[in-house]
Amino acid sequence: MQRKSFGKMQCPVARSLERVGEWWSILILRDALHGMTRFDQFQKSLGIAPNMLTRRLAALVAAGLLERRRYSEHPPRYEYVLTARGRDFRAVLIALLAWGNRHFAPEGASVILADAATGAAADPVLVDRVTGRLITEGEYRYLPGPAAGARMRARLGSSRRGSNATRKQSVRSRIDRERSAP
Repeated sequence: MQRKSFGKMQCPVARSLERVGEWWSILILRDALHGMTRFDQFQKSLGIAPNMLTRRLAALVAAGLLERRRYSEHPPRYEYVLTARGRDFRAVLIALLAWGNRHFAPEGASVILADAATGAAADPVLVDRVTGRLITEGEYRYLPGPAAGARMRARLGSSRRGSNATRKQSVRSRIDRERSAP
């Protein structure tokens, strides 16, 4: 059965799932973020079949999350290095780790995110980069962005707070501020 492609959908979650939604891909990125670069390292860590690993690595390269680099001429051998896009996936993995520890580890956490200098356990949360405020459901909501089509606008347009024009201007101002921030 052919799976549906999310690549052309406007939803950024759907587009992201198109690139990393297959569980092997997420685990490969996890290992890459821990410093693994070589095919045999990924295979040993994951216990994945070579043909599946080859397909997943190729898909991650095609999505721009990994770069394939030759490290040996004879025989030809390649390593897979994270791109900036791949390194940005770290925040997603940290959120998944915290969520998994909170909801799916009845025996306790098997992996803890800790401060490298002190060893103190961290409790990751999502904050607004501009204000530094904790993002909570009551304080923030989803609004259609400048590139949103009619379907996305209809789905997100049911918000009761503020006029549509005010929300659009607020989102545009925020996007402009984020783009100009270092």
